[in-house]
Amino acid sequence: MKKCEIFSKGIIKENPVLVLLLGTCPALATTTGVVSALAMGIAATAVLFCSNIVISMLRKAVPDKVRIPCYIVVIAGFVSVVQMLMHAYFPDLYDMLGVYLALIVVNCIILGRAEMFARKNGVIDSALDGLGMGIGFTLALVLMASFREVIGAGTWAGIEIPVIKDYAVSIMTASPGGFLAFGCLVALVAKITSGKAPAKKSFSCEGCPNAAACNKESCETDVKEESK
Repeated sequence: MKKCEIFSKGIIKENPVLVLLLGTCPALATTTGVVSALAMGIAATAVLFCSNIVISMLRKAVPDKVRIPCYIVVIAGFVSVVQMLMHAYFPDLYDMLGVYLALIVVNCIILGRAEMFARKNGVIDSALDGLGMGIGFTLALVLMASFREVIGAGTWAGIEIPVIKDYAVSIMTASPGGFLAFGCLVALVAKITSGKAPAKKSFSCEGCPNAAACNKESCETDVKEESK
């Protein structure tokens, strides 16, 4: 796979939020305003980029049986660094994001890229994958936040829009508005990409920590049936 393709696939073709439908919790919770959405996107991108690099560097040193706990420790370390930096230099954003900043540790996008890509590829490719997925995540959040803030509050990044301000639909900044914006954007991206989901990948027992204990014939049969 070319490096340009590795970087760009996460922006639209395999956008983690709008195509793979991952990370929907922070996507719905932090998109009531453009500023908070952008802050969450940048924070998650920084963690994703750095953790992909470290996990790729350690991929041959970490035993398969303990790889998930090791990945979580690495991710948690970078999340702690981001939290401390934001608390020190951007306290308003830190308070705005609240608990969702700490919950980056269990963001399925970050752990998913570590498991599916970083542990199988080199440092440069993993860095590009993390950066591309992070940018795709950030763009998705900003688009959702723009849609919700403009319609729901008549502002964009806190800047009033005179014509729309008087006709704001406040429900868009509430939970139902989040689901509505999410659904509309998912439908739009599906239309742009012609509804083509990423190609299915073949799976095997290789690298599975439970491979020695399970019934391989039964397992492989189930995988083949699911892939049809």
